[in-house]
Amino acid sequence: MKHHIEQLIQAALNHLHQTGKLTAENQIIQIDATKDKQHGDFASNIALVLAKHAQQKPRDLAEWIVQSLPPSPKILKVNIAGPGFINFYLAPEALLSVIPAIISKNTAYGQVDIGKGQTVLVEFVSSNPTGPLHVGHGRHAAFGAVVSNLLETIGYKVIREYYVNDAGRQMNILAVSVWVRYLALCGENMIFPVNAYKGEYVIHIAQALKDAYDRQFYVNKNSVVENLPLDEPEGGDKELYIDALIDRSQTLLGNEKFRILFDMSLNHILNDIHDDLAEFGVHFDKWFSEREITETDVVDRMIKTLQEKNLVYKENDALWFRSTDFNDEKDRVLERANGQRTYFANDLAYHMNKFERGIDFAIDIFGSDHHGYVPRMKAGLQAFGIHSEKLTYVLIQFVSLYRGGLQVPMSTRSGSFVTLRELRQEVGNDAARFFYVMRKCEQPVDFDLDLAKSQSSENPVYYVQYAYARICSVFRQLSEKNMIYDQAVGLDNLTRLTEPHELQLLSTLSRYQEVIVSAAKQHEPHILTHYLRGLANDFHGYYNAQQFLVEESALRNARLTLIFAARQLIANGLKLVGVSTPESM
Repeated sequence: MKHHIEQLIQAALNHLHQTGKLTAENQIIQIDATKDKQHGDFASNIALVLAKHAQQKPRDLAEWIVQSLPPSPKILKVNIAGPGFINFYLAPEALLSVIPAIISKNTAYGQVDIGKGQTVLVEFVSSNPTGPLHVGHGRHAAFGAVVSNLLETIGYKVIREYYVNDAGRQMNILAVSVWVRYLALCGENMIFPVNAYKGEYVIHIAQALKDAYDRQFYVNKNSVVENLPLDEPEGGDKELYIDALIDRSQTLLGNEKFRILFDMSLNHILNDIHDDLAEFGVHFDKWFSEREITETDVVDRMIKTLQEKNLVYKENDALWFRSTDFNDEKDRVLERANGQRTYFANDLAYHMNKFERGIDFAIDIFGSDHHGYVPRMKAGLQAFGIHSEKLTYVLIQFVSLYRGGLQVPMSTRSGSFVTLRELRQEVGNDAARFFYVMRKCEQPVDFDLDLAKSQSSENPVYYVQYAYARICSVFRQLSEKNMIYDQAVGLDNLTRLTEPHELQLLSTLSRYQEVIVSAAKQHEPHILTHYLRGLANDFHGYYNAQQFLVEESALRNARLTLIFAARQLIANGLKLVGVSTPESM
């Protein structure tokens, strides 16, 4: 309906241009659903937006626009409010038409072909496989999954990808953490490094290593710590100590054994991440290994291309990319003086690889701490002729857990964090999925565990699911009352739906498709969850105000057809969010 009103306004503006009252100007026409139905079903601020350019008072311009609107059977009336808002009241026929559309399309209702089959690669989660997923990763998982679902619904081909950081220093620290725990299991009284990973999962991996290889990885403590720099508790530097311990472990174990240690640590955690996400209803089309970048010539080829474009230079023995040529705040190092490639070099090569695979757009869903990374990556892509708009960054704020009104403390490195699996076991997948996407990505999530577990109208996911279950219960009551539901009769008598709660519910149903498009194009799942809460609220109000199973067949079937359509849209919307639809609660 928004699109129809937009077309009407555009036709009016075109008429005003042709008559010389307005000069031509391209302007996005914004249409919003009204919160108060006394002000119509939809409103536009187009007169306020164009007033300065037209050198007219907004209200006078609004009157010109209203007078120039072409007639439409879908619009009952139009009026002007306040300083110049144009309010549109829908004709009952326009509202009623949504019901047969929902019923005919069923689970496909809401699908459109805006994307035209273009390919979007959505990268999300991409957590370093150095430990189990925690509650913060859960928000990324839910958000990325719902954004992907929405994009598919509006006609894009979506590739869901997890970038596995399985190379580099953090993975070496994990391997050494496991090895030190393994040595302790072998009887050595090892002091655990300050900068190592301390979670219980490290001990489990160490035990698996010992079960598989017995004492083949054993080295006595003195050989391990001899002549190492001091760790932090002894007055040393924890970073220097862990790096020296990594070098020592590689020397003592040799390349082959260290690689076995490294891979066992990696695979144990990566398998756990895969299973955890699958149980959460989050699936990926590709798990892309960083080694596909670091252990091949991909970065070499990228740097060579940049050299041919005269976009790199040497300074202090380091190799720099001229990213300031593409509006970055400073140039970026690709290769350090010691010959090591930077993470930026590997990541830029990875993003080049994405587009070499033939995608049309890429969306990276990262933590808010990556905000400084956006301009340099866009600069890198522009250097290869890829428009910056082809890459979208969605930056997500952090998650805080609350239990009994108190914040739950978390620290990843110390291992004292709440895992995604623990959260799911406590509140369930449905609550976790819904709560994670209820807020804009720019807003932190304060996850109230007690609320998520409650069975009350205050719990948003319960409230929406309860609306679905209530509708199911109405249809179950039909046989108990020796009544039948005749959908054809209901469709023929939709004009009987004249009560305020019925009109409100119809108005909300009519907005579903526009909500899906808006949530998908803006990458904002909270638009959908907010809509579902409103739809549930409209139904519950209708349920409390009216009887559905009345004796009069025409009215009964009309009302049942209305709530049948409402149930379908609740199901469609919850499926996109990844939430179940229980038929009884």
